[in-house]
Amino acid sequence: MSDIGSAPHPVRTLPPIESGSTASDTASRPWRTLASTGVGNALEWYDWAIFGTFSPFFAHAFFPSRTGTLALLSALVVFAVGFVIRPVGSLVFGWYADRRGRRPALVGAIALAAAGSLLIGIAPTHAAIGVAAPVLLVLARLAQGLGHGGEMPAVQTYLAESAPPGRRGRWASFIYVSGTTGIVAATVLGAVLSGLLSKAQLESWGWRLPFVLGGVVGIYTLVMRLRLPETRVVARTSAGGRLLRGLWQQRAGCARAFGLTIGGTVAFYLWVIGTPAQAVAAHRIPASQALWISVLASAFLIALLPLCGIASDRIGRRPLLLLSFLGTAVVVFPAMALLHGGAWSMAVALFVAMVFLAPFAAVIPAVYAELFPAGMRATGSGFGAALATAAFGGTAPYLQTWLTTSGRTNLFAGYVLVLMVISAAVAAWTPETAGTPLD
Repeated sequence: MSDIGSAPHPVRTLPPIESGSTASDTASRPWRTLASTGVGNALEWYDWAIFGTFSPFFAHAFFPSRTGTLALLSALVVFAVGFVIRPVGSLVFGWYADRRGRRPALVGAIALAAAGSLLIGIAPTHAAIGVAAPVLLVLARLAQGLGHGGEMPAVQTYLAESAPPGRRGRWASFIYVSGTTGIVAATVLGAVLSGLLSKAQLESWGWRLPFVLGGVVGIYTLVMRLRLPETRVVARTSAGGRLLRGLWQQRAGCARAFGLTIGGTVAFYLWVIGTPAQAVAAHRIPASQALWISVLASAFLIALLPLCGIASDRIGRRPLLLLSFLGTAVVVFPAMALLHGGAWSMAVALFVAMVFLAPFAAVIPAVYAELFPAGMRATGSGFGAALATAAFGGTAPYLQTWLTTSGRTNLFAGYVLVLMVISAAVAAWTPETAGTPLD
């Protein structure tokens, strides 16, 4: 592995990869840049979300020997498997983005994620091929995990480096705007299908439709991303550059990215991904009601994100991070208790939770980019966050379902509270990064 074996070279600007497509296109065509990155990012998150949203419907197809909550827990274990590989995807695609450019990494990440989604959509069930069916499901999740692990460092670095001066927070908030839009699309599709199809039809073939759709849309997304210009600043390491040495040199930034992520990722996957599926499986709220409530709450989150991004450009990133972590710590116990009260109580819990989730989601992509120099920006920012997401975010829906269905809701709420306090302490320890030059 000599090609990852010495200290990085100083940052230098690369020539544009496409003829007629230059870095200045990013500044002169901001909406094209946001649309091209946003559609791909939304698709990545859509692919990720439909697994959690439709897991109650396809769990029996791959785990027929289990029933009810046990089958859902088995599917959620596979959901968590995708997170285990995310740090690897973050390292591979982050290193490639720092070495060869942000755009090639964006293209490769979306290709893997779309392929994983398509594989799930056409995979034979346990009844057809036996134990090979859950094996294929795991392989598809690994592909999605590699793709999503590579997507986040590449897209957040691309947008941060492309943002006009003084608007980095606003542009970075678009990552969660587009990502949450992808989740909303998945949830709306789930609500529509659950209303149009019977439960038997959903469990038989209806669950396949969103996965196949994700794979097909991926082709169009690839074309869009191939037309993106490269950013103004692309760093390359030398042919003998050392990945591990670079990570060690940036260990403080990686530690901060890890610590800031552990609370936010659990909150995001708790309220946006885990709660709708868990509400259907454990609290027996009708599927269509739970999914539409989730759609409305996510739309509320999307509306809040740009406002928080603008605020972070004016008052800084750290105040919003502290508001998010400490606010979530305060409301987590009453919000979790409300989930047991039916559809209206669930709606109140989700809307309150989104108020405190929004500042984290809007700010954190910009903070990741601002913590690292250009030569390690995609690698360092992605790796620390991916480790935290793998350890805490991917397991959150499983822990939520397991503990709440066994009557230990307060234990899970306490777990979330502790993580929020830890992330708040890291935020207080992290210097203000707003206005940090990225060139």
